[in-house]
Amino acid sequence: MNVLIVDDSAVIRKILIRHLQQAGFDDVSPIEAVDGADGLSKFDPDKIDLILADWNMPNMNGLEFVKKVRQIPTPNYIPIVMVTSEGTVDRVEEAFEAGVDSYIAKPFTVDHVRTKISALLDDDF
Repeated sequence: MNVLIVDDSAVIRKILIRHLQQAGFDDVSPIEAVDGADGLSKFDPDKIDLILADWNMPNMNGLEFVKKVRQIPTPNYIPIVMVTSEGTVDRVEEAFEAGVDSYIAKPFTVDHVRTKISALLDDDF
């Protein structure tokens, strides 16, 4: 499973990779991006199965990134999970309106990751 992880924190990217593996997603092939602009440059709709994106990043924030990704035609639907400390009701609603499929609030656990990701992925993974 190719997972695009877009977060300006290298530590958070590594934690997400480790949590995905510990959650039972052993076949994770991470593609790391340091911000939304970098994420867009690494986004290949034919090769990405899942996107995990932070909200607050330099250059292009996660919300802008999600909106741009959702404008790109893809052969298959690609779920997007916002992983962020932005947790107010207004922000969560804004993320879902932009095209986010799920939301993980920081700090998060392996169980949070497992529950949210499992709910999005079908049996093909």
